[in-house]
Amino acid sequence: MNRIGLLSEDGALYSLLVSALGRDYDVTSAPSEDEIMSLVDEASCDLIIVDLCSDVATIEDRIDCARRLIDLPLPVLIMADDAMLATAEELVQAGAAGSCRRRPSARELRTAIAMGSGNAPPEKHIVPAAQSQPSNEPDNLLIGSSPQIRQVYHLIHRVANLNASILVTGESGTGKELIARAIHKLGSRANKPFVAVSCGAIPETLIEAELFGHEKGAFTGTVGSRAGYFELVGDGTLFLDEIGDLSLYTQVKLLRVLQQLEFSRLGSSRLIPLRARLIFATHQDLGKLVEEGKFRQDLYYRINVMRIVSPALADHPEDIPEIAMHYLRHYSLLFQKPMDAITPEAMAMFQSYNWPGNVRELENTIQRAIIMAPGAVVRPEDLPLCMHADKVVEFSDYNPDSSFERQIRDYKVRLAVEAVRDNNGNKTLAARSLGISRAYLHRLIRMAEPGSVLEQDGTNSASASA
Repeated sequence: MNRIGLLSEDGALYSLLVSALGRDYDVTSAPSEDEIMSLVDEASCDLIIVDLCSDVATIEDRIDCARRLIDLPLPVLIMADDAMLATAEELVQAGAAGSCRRRPSARELRTAIAMGSGNAPPEKHIVPAAQSQPSNEPDNLLIGSSPQIRQVYHLIHRVANLNASILVTGESGTGKELIARAIHKLGSRANKPFVAVSCGAIPETLIEAELFGHEKGAFTGTVGSRAGYFELVGDGTLFLDEIGDLSLYTQVKLLRVLQQLEFSRLGSSRLIPLRARLIFATHQDLGKLVEEGKFRQDLYYRINVMRIVSPALADHPEDIPEIAMHYLRHYSLLFQKPMDAITPEAMAMFQSYNWPGNVRELENTIQRAIIMAPGAVVRPEDLPLCMHADKVVEFSDYNPDSSFERQIRDYKVRLAVEAVRDNNGNKTLAARSLGISRAYLHRLIRMAEPGSVLEQDGTNSASASA
């Protein structure tokens, strides 16, 4: 696969590619969509590189063209400048074979082409838990086969052997660190250290010393020198979780490390080369933090070269049985209490629940169920009350003489419960049918459960605001 079609009107970029790729590749420039399509029709290229330059007046047309090219049976590589990195990421999510920075080095370009054309080293397999033996480390596997999880697998394989910055986003409890560990294990650094650091768990006064290290006497209280995480991880992978919690001052220091690929300990002027690969993660919307002035825009672009979104559990409920059985096997072994199965009724409740705490909540629920179950099978009665959507009070018992506001609240709860019943317990579909969020629907259902605020003061009316 040595014939490359370049969709770009930049003659200098074409010359750069020809020089960087040498005789190993035959590069043909096509300034327009018609010309690149002609190359495709004539079978004159094996891979297409789309140049996304923000200075091009017809950039929107170029993006639309890239989407059409992605639908063709040819790998498409997106080359983007800093302003178009987010768009390049979206195109990779849509099916492009990969992306790289505009005007890359010869090595970066060849690596991107090799990955995009499928000539990279064979992908290691991520074994689903249902096909694996119980492990003493339940978090060492990514579990699931839904389209959302398969897309995550695909992106992990794409970036595993690249040194580009990776940003993993998603709600708390979705497994962002699992994704980072999978990238590490599948890449060339697999036999090197993997170090995870929660930026939000380290006090602001200590975060700089923890990351960069310090020399003796660098600040009050230091009794000796100490290496920081950047130094300790060596040639391995450093996973910086909750990157959005860093102060603006620390963000400046981190940005310099990413730009210069070197750092120094506190109290020292000796520069130490950065050898580690960095993976970042956050549950926050960094774009919104940038708008609010709480996160530096230049750092955002620097770490957001490639983004992998860890999906919420409610968005791929078809994976819940596999995940639940994985944790059931693991914790029944750990607790030394043999458990054989989950009843169909209980599994239906697992799949209809909206899981605001995501996989972490599911894991904790399985632990509780194993403890509560009298036998070897998890039953509905072993699950927490919040999962019993059908155990709600009857609305026919509501007091018609209550206040207008309370009757409105009661009516909202009635609609929520009926929507859940009409959708066979699926709260995601119920929320969609009512045009409200899953979180709001969940609050309404909680108000209707036995023992909730509905039964306070001897009434059956909601006493909390809907």
